[in-house]
Amino acid sequence: MLSNVTKPLVQHAPEFDNKTAVHLAERLYGLTVTASDLPSERDQNFLLTTAAGEKFVLKIANSLEDEDLLMAQSEAMMRVGSQAPICQQLIPTVAGNLLEKVKSQSGDANFVRLATYLEGKPLGEAQMLSPRLLNNLGSKLARMDSILLQFDRPSLHRRFHWDLANWEAVVGEHLYLVNDVPLRELVRHYTTTFTRDVAPLLPGLRRSCIHGDPNDYNVIMNSDSSGVVGFIDFGDMVYSYTVADLAIAIAYVVLKTERWLTAMTQLVSAYHAVLPLHDEEMKVLWGLTLMRLSMSVCLAAYQQQQQPQNQYLDISQEAICAKLPELIRVDQPKVSRALRQALR
Repeated sequence: MLSNVTKPLVQHAPEFDNKTAVHLAERLYGLTVTASDLPSERDQNFLLTTAAGEKFVLKIANSLEDEDLLMAQSEAMMRVGSQAPICQQLIPTVAGNLLEKVKSQSGDANFVRLATYLEGKPLGEAQMLSPRLLNNLGSKLARMDSILLQFDRPSLHRRFHWDLANWEAVVGEHLYLVNDVPLRELVRHYTTTFTRDVAPLLPGLRRSCIHGDPNDYNVIMNSDSSGVVGFIDFGDMVYSYTVADLAIAIAYVVLKTERWLTAMTQLVSAYHAVLPLHDEEMKVLWGLTLMRLSMSVCLAAYQQQQQPQNQYLDISQEAICAKLPELIRVDQPKVSRALRQALR
């Protein structure tokens, strides 16, 4: 059961304050900074700023996170960053370590990392999605995924609640918590359709280690919204369907525009030009996109029950609840035809 994993993680989110973050920056990295909170689901992040204006992100992991998993994520960030400047890089401590263990006031042990800061703003703040921005997102996402095709670590072969491969368990365990009855029944009905039409194709998909969560707040664009700077938060990395990263990115793009089919085809076309999609991946892409949104509805209901005070868990939910009924009603062969035509 995935709830046995999700519940402890949410309940063991670190609770360090800004003063402690400043102290850790000085003790571990020799930096004199100010600190401010950044949003996170189950970990804790601080924006650190020096007197000269240089910025860093102090990442404090959930006390239940596995050291091997955190190291795998760290190595993936360094691998991607060494081949393409599209993600944060980690800065060693004064002792030369990428990971450092510290203790909280509650006695929990948490691993700490320091990352460079990607200057820009989240894609979620874009007022419009221009063709140039969508093309840039598709090509850079494909670049990251192509680098990760050559990267693997045992710890990333894990059962993770946000992994699209775990759709059946997530919906089965958490759908009943969705209070909006029409939405709950819509997801239930779509899950039946997915089981019939998409699930039989999943075993034949290409698999690799993926970012796992290129949502609109983990994609950083430049100040004028004309292009993508890169990707943050590798905390959801998992060995899964390679095409899942693209499906997740599409899921949050289609929420932001009425011309969502055009936006989707632009994004997919740019991705395909860098990392060609297999035929089987094309067939399931729209189905996986809708399943990601359905899983988000279920997991948000569960996590909000566990942490009602965490406003970060509300991000995207209003948009999903408003848009998902429209998207699910769309004729799926129509979407597939539009995608295939765009890739000719």
